[in-house]
Amino acid sequence: MQYLSTRGNAPQLGFSDILLGGLMEDGGLSLPASYPTVSDAELTAMRGMSYAELAYTLLAKFATDIPADDLRALAAKTYTPAVYCNARPDSDTSQITPLRKLEKNLYLQELSNGPTLAFKDMAMQLLGNLFEYVLAKRGEQINILGATSGDTGSAAEYAMRGKKGVRVFMLSPRENMSAFQRAQMYSLQDANIFNLAVRGMFDDAQDIVKAVSNDLAFKAEYKIGAVNSINWGRVAAQVIYYFKGYLAATTSNNQQVNFAVPSGNFGNICAGHIARMMGLPIRKLVLATNENDVLDEFFRTGVYRPRKTADVKVTSSPSMDISKASNFERFVFDLVGRDPAVVRELWKAVDGGGHFDLSTTPYIPRIAEFGFVSGRSNHADRIATIQRVYKQYGLMIDTHTADGLKVALEHLDDDIPTIVLETALPAKFEETIIEALGEKPWRPASMQNIEALPQRVEVMDIKVQAVKDFIVTHTR
Repeated sequence: MQYLSTRGNAPQLGFSDILLGGLMEDGGLSLPASYPTVSDAELTAMRGMSYAELAYTLLAKFATDIPADDLRALAAKTYTPAVYCNARPDSDTSQITPLRKLEKNLYLQELSNGPTLAFKDMAMQLLGNLFEYVLAKRGEQINILGATSGDTGSAAEYAMRGKKGVRVFMLSPRENMSAFQRAQMYSLQDANIFNLAVRGMFDDAQDIVKAVSNDLAFKAEYKIGAVNSINWGRVAAQVIYYFKGYLAATTSNNQQVNFAVPSGNFGNICAGHIARMMGLPIRKLVLATNENDVLDEFFRTGVYRPRKTADVKVTSSPSMDISKASNFERFVFDLVGRDPAVVRELWKAVDGGGHFDLSTTPYIPRIAEFGFVSGRSNHADRIATIQRVYKQYGLMIDTHTADGLKVALEHLDDDIPTIVLETALPAKFEETIIEALGEKPWRPASMQNIEALPQRVEVMDIKVQAVKDFIVTHTR
C-alpha cells in the first residue's frame, strides 16, 4: 500500500517511510492512496479473534511492506494482557479493551488499561515496537519530536523509554496539565527521554513541532520523526479498537453501532472515520468537545475557526484544550473529494492565522454521509455527568470521558448500541474527581505517590530556534 499527502505535492511512500517521517515533505498528512476494505466474510472471521489477532489482520492491510510473520509477532508482543494490567479491579483485562454495559444500548469501551492509564497507550505501545523494528532493519536512529496536552506525552515516553535508536523530545504546556500528568512525564529519568515545558498553551507547542518538521533540511539532518496523532501509525492502531468494540456489541454484521468520542486533536475520531470507510457498520460518529468547541462549531455551521492562543480556555478536561486539530485535515481531504488543491487553499488560510467557511459549498451535506454529529460539554456538565455515572452505575469516570458521555446521551438511538470511548482512568484528574464526588479515585499500585518523585524538565520560551538548539545539543 502506498500513502499520499493531503496537500498533493509529495511523492507517495510506503508504510515504514511514513511511520518514521511524520509530516509529508509538503507539510500535508499521509493517508492511504485508497482505503482498504473489509468484506462481510472477513468481519465474520474477526468475531473469533483475540485482540492481537485482530490487530494483525487489520494492520496487514496498512503495513504491506512488513513481512507477515514479523507483523504478527509485533502485534502479539504489543497486545498482551500483561501490558494492559492497570485496569480497575473489576475489569476483564484479557479482552484488552473490554466493553462495559451501562444500560440498554449504552456502553463504555475501556481503553485506559495500559501503562499510563490513557487510551493513547493502545497506539503508542505498538508504535514503540514498530519504531524499534524498522530502525533495527535499516540500521538507523530517530529523534522523535512531539507536543502533548497531557496524555500523548506520557504514553509516548513510556512506549519509547529504553528503545534502541530512539530519543524523545516532548513539548508540553508548562501549566495546563494535571499534577498527575506532569508527574508521569517529568519523573522519567531515562537517558533517551527529554521533557520541554513551554511557556504557553498546547497549540504553541504543536506549532513549534510543525515548524521544525517543515524545515526539511533540519528534519533530514537530525532524523526528526513524530508520534503525535499526525503519525499515521497511531491512527491505524486506533482503528483496531473500533472493530473490537463493534464486534463485542453486536452478534450480526447487519447490525450498526454509534461511537461517541471525546475529541481534541481529532486523531481518535479520525480512526473511527477510517474504520467506517473500510466498511465497519458505524451509523454515527458522535464528536464531543469541551469549552474549546472549534470542532463542534464546524460540524454545526461549516466554519472552521481556530482560536488564538489567548482565547483557548483552560478547562478540567485539559487534554482537549486544543484549538487547531491536526488530524482534521485528513477528514477534510475526504470531505472535499480528496482534492489536494482545495486542501492547500483551506490550510493556507488556517496556517496564516485565519479560518475557512464551507457553509455554502456542496461539501457540507456530505458531513451527514460520513456519519458525523457533534456537541459540547462544560465544567458543570462534566461534574454532573461524573456524579450521575457514579450514582447510577457505581463507576468513576474521568473528565474527558464525561464530556463524551454527556454528548452521547444527546444522540442516542433506541435501536442500536452507542459505545462511548473511555479516554483515561479518573486517577489522572484527581482534583476534579474530588470536586465532583468528595473522594479520591482508585489508583493502580504502580502509580501511588507518583507526584512525589523527582522531576526532570527543561522550561523554555515559545521559540522554534530554542527547541532546535536543544535537539542539536542533546543528539551530538
